[in-house]
Amino acid sequence: MQISRFYLYLMPLSVIFLFILSLMIGTYWLSFNELGEILTTPQHKDYFTLVEYRLPRALLAIFLGAALALSGTLVQGIIRNPLASPEVLGINNAAGLAAVTILTFFPTISIFWLPPIAFGAGLLAFLLLLILCHYRFSPLKMALIGISLSALYVAITHYMMLANPLEINLAMLWLTGSLWGRSWHVVMFAVPWLLVFLPLTIMLAKSLDTLALGEEKAHNLGVNVRAIQLITLLIAVALSATAVAVCGPISFLGLIAPHLARKCFGGRHLILIPASCFIGALLLQTADILARAIAPPIELPAGILTAIIGAPYFFVLLMRKN
Repeated sequence: MQISRFYLYLMPLSVIFLFILSLMIGTYWLSFNELGEILTTPQHKDYFTLVEYRLPRALLAIFLGAALALSGTLVQGIIRNPLASPEVLGINNAAGLAAVTILTFFPTISIFWLPPIAFGAGLLAFLLLLILCHYRFSPLKMALIGISLSALYVAITHYMMLANPLEINLAMLWLTGSLWGRSWHVVMFAVPWLLVFLPLTIMLAKSLDTLALGEEKAHNLGVNVRAIQLITLLIAVALSATAVAVCGPISFLGLIAPHLARKCFGGRHLILIPASCFIGALLLQTADILARAIAPPIELPAGILTAIIGAPYFFVLLMRKN
């Protein structure tokens, strides 16, 4: 218990440390003293780079990492499977398909429209999943149909990119998952979702703990099972679709962060929810920093680094669960 409490206190400090480090790292380094000088001097030559480029990117790494992790926590809580993630429901790939469609057929459209379009696609994918499941929240049925739909969305995405080879450069960059070039208007679109839904999910924590006992027991204990399932999955869809709309598909983050949080802090959602958010933020911050620091000025997509970390971890989980 003492060790868990120590880690819970350590994580916010780690997030702050990586946030400052993210502001310092780029094509060229800025010292800690230079950060304070630049922020207080709008005429400084590096003011635009720090305030308009690195600062929104550093904030998005925190909030989007937390959003993906929270979405994964909610999906695992409803499906009652620690190997579940937003990808299982087909949300991420549906949002990706919508974004690639827009980037392919409307290459001159403002990037401002990409997040709301991808977000809407995620909601439509969730509605389609509910219809195919006959509005029943069967964990196995939702997982199987969700995986099938995900494969369909990916196949259509790949076909569109192959059929339109001249317009795929931007789509390819977006599909790898990156925070490159994200500005303040993207921050204003994405951050309010987490600020709204995090308190709401904490209010649902007790019901999610009860639901972990099984639907029948939860119903006998006075939980409105269908309402909790619907609300929880809608929040998970909103969080995941928003994150994917902003930075593209970030692989495995919605799987790894909740699993690590559950392993360190147990299954009580009152602790699990904020712990998952912190771990998700730390993972995406680390991936984004490494993406810029490995071989500057060349930048690797953060999604590739999370996949390199997440794929072996997922494989180990599968082996342990036979």
